[in-house]
Amino acid sequence: MHSISVGIMAYNEEGNIGRLLEALLSQKMRHGIMKEIIVVASGCTDRTEDITREYGQKDSRIKLLIQKNREGKASAINYYLSQAKGDIIVLESGDTIPDTETIDRLIAPFEDPSVGMTGAHPVPVNDRDCFIGFVVHMMWGLHHKIALETPKLGELVASRNIVREIPHDSAVDEASIEAIIREAGLELRYCPAAIVQNKGPETIKDFLKQRRRIAAGHTHLAKEKGYVVSTTDPIRILKLLIQEHSWKPKETLWTIGGIGLEVIGRILGYYDYYIRKKNPYIWDIASTTKKWN
Repeated sequence: MHSISVGIMAYNEEGNIGRLLEALLSQKMRHGIMKEIIVVASGCTDRTEDITREYGQKDSRIKLLIQKNREGKASAINYYLSQAKGDIIVLESGDTIPDTETIDRLIAPFEDPSVGMTGAHPVPVNDRDCFIGFVVHMMWGLHHKIALETPKLGELVASRNIVREIPHDSAVDEASIEAIIREAGLELRYCPAAIVQNKGPETIKDFLKQRRRIAAGHTHLAKEKGYVVSTTDPIRILKLLIQEHSWKPKETLWTIGGIGLEVIGRILGYYDYYIRKKNPYIWDIASTTKKWN
């Protein structure tokens, strides 16, 4: 049976860290034993550290690692990787909530020795009845459909404990781990039944901020490592949109608007990388992604 380390990279997550720890402690496990839950608090100025300590007093598996300064998510992940003792390591974003059997469903595929990394199925909690909420659901829906064919893993992932570190300047940490696992000759496995709730942006400004950073990060990864993630192919994305589009007037307009925002985000990301020579591995937080109802 696998021993599991769970790592949470946290920056000012006081609004969600307690719920996330509760959700992890409540997981139903059959394929592994949760050995430890490590929270890496990076430059937090809120109550993230205090809340984690309170939970640590109740359950000794919860451990707190502190980075006094915010050095980027990749730095926090490398700190976690240097401490994790499980033979399977799990990485979960601090602003997500897994369903009760999600971690077990992520771990189950490792019974196959050819599998090196798995990814959960992110489902946004945003309101579909507003423009940005519709676009967020559209984007993650496309992510899900593409991942079913060619795994693209994010928000909550697991891998064998063979990754010693990721590049310190990575702005797309899960994709960087994908590249390392592929280089090791192991397979990626998407787990659609492993549901993890996440919160997408609620404003156009935050949406573009997030997509811009991701576009620059994927470009950097492709240039430095020659690894291209499956969700960057625009032709594939358009085909999927056309195949399943309802053609209702409002949804058609919102879909066109969403495509426009994604194009703008990618152009800004390419501008940042190629013109400004900027790789945003310490990024400006999209604040509305932290505001759960």
